[in-house]
Amino acid sequence: MKLPVIKHLTQFIEANDEDYIVETIETLEALTEVPSLKDDELDVIGELISNMYGSLEVHKMIKSGIPQKDALKGFMKRVLGSIDT
Repeated sequence: MKLPVIKHLTQFIEANDEDYIVETIETLEALTEVPSLKDDELDVIGELISNMYGSLEVHKMIKSGIPQKDALKGFMKRVLGSIDT
């Protein structure tokens, strides 16, 4: 996951609507079923999906009243904490 990408997507959600991100995730997930995709292509799609799910989580935190900077920090801390365990 890349924090600058998640931040940018979160700003996109605020300016538009989270439905765009949800529908894009669904489209990318459907693409992963293409049998001719190579592993590196699947990795890129997976990274995009992860960042989009991350942006939705950060957006939820912001909607609950957490400032964007704190929401981003908290999300990344949670992600890094789950990797360390």
